[in-house]
Amino acid sequence: MSQGEARQDVASQSITGALGPLFLLILFGAILGYRRWPSVAFWAQMERLIYFVLFPAMLLATLASADVAQVPVASLALVLLGALSLFALLLWCVRPRLGLDAAAFTSVFQGAIRFNTYVGVAGAAALHGSAGATTAAVAVALMVPVVNVMCVTSFVAAGTLGRASLGKSIAALVKNPLILACLVGVGLNLSEIGLPGWSEESVSLLGRAALPLGLVAVGVALRPAALLRLDRGVLVTNSVKLALLPALVLALSWLLGLDSVTRDVALLFAALPTATSAYILARQLGGDAELMAAIITGQTLIAMLTLPLWLQLTG
Repeated sequence: MSQGEARQDVASQSITGALGPLFLLILFGAILGYRRWPSVAFWAQMERLIYFVLFPAMLLATLASADVAQVPVASLALVLLGALSLFALLLWCVRPRLGLDAAAFTSVFQGAIRFNTYVGVAGAAALHGSAGATTAAVAVALMVPVVNVMCVTSFVAAGTLGRASLGKSIAALVKNPLILACLVGVGLNLSEIGLPGWSEESVSLLGRAALPLGLVAVGVALRPAALLRLDRGVLVTNSVKLALLPALVLALSWLLGLDSVTRDVALLFAALPTATSAYILARQLGGDAELMAAIITGQTLIAMLTLPLWLQLTG
């Protein structure tokens, strides 16, 4: 074996070693979901706890104390938001050729641009430790507001919701706990106040529960029966999310000369499966919820293979 092949083998083992435990937690959650243990109601409440308390606490603690100056925020934003905006525009341009009704198109749109924050932050921390977690938190702060606005706008433009639903959607955006946590965390960081006294350790401890529980909840939310649906919408959104978007982000990362940590995190977030919360949004705003379930389940399972492959390309 040559020296280059040996390095590639070590890199491959490092990536699979970092991501493997995350995928096992997702599969463990899938088993719990299939067995409906301890109950469906339990996991519904657990998801609310993770989304409204634990994950915001993790973002708040990370951003409030992180050395954000070491993250090339402008370049990271250009790579991720530029690639997302381009594919969002392309999807709208090719919409007439897809032959999908309005409800199905909104699910395809969500599947192509939304990302699973739990897997992203956990993967970044597993790959690059605290530096990866900090860069991932910055990526979340950049992407969550933009992606949520894009998705709600897609429902409005497609005409699947009425004025009442639009008002609720705007209110949900304003009160989004991830957006609020990012804003407060960045504000505390820039003001150099940070989290005072015992609050820093308390919030950090609370946030540490977010990633393992979030990954298990991702598995619980999977719907294996939805995999039986394999149509044009599923193929289009999976091609964009798991192949085309990561390829563009990787090319832009190399073009802009991003450092290895920022490049890996950008590629990781580009290649992530879509968020499980997309199903709730599709159901509430007139999307094709069954198609959304098929997209979420399929992407999550396929990403277990494609994510390590993409990251191996960076060495």
